[in-house]
Amino acid sequence: MGADVARNFVFAVAKILDFALSAYMWIIVIRAVLSFVSPDPYNPIVRALYSITEPVLSFLRRRLPLMAGSIDFSPMVAILIILFLQYFLVKTLFDLATRLT
Repeated sequence: MGADVARNFVFAVAKILDFALSAYMWIIVIRAVLSFVSPDPYNPIVRALYSITEPVLSFLRRRLPLMAGSIDFSPMVAILIILFLQYFLVKTLFDLATRLT
């Protein structure tokens, strides 16, 4: 009984983490696409996108030289980190959940 609960818990954590990482990746993609259009900075949707993504992207910009001219590569690096977490961490959690008996 206890192993079933542990397996279900780890599986649920892995699934929620996978969903959250996918959603955040798409938010970063939408923000990157919007940067080419130069949207209205007072639009509430644009402000929400920036407030959600700016902490991660500014952290990456401070740590790594990700600018080439006027092109900002921090969204690409953030997406690569998210993909790594999905392929390594989430996959490891799923494997752990299947091994719990």
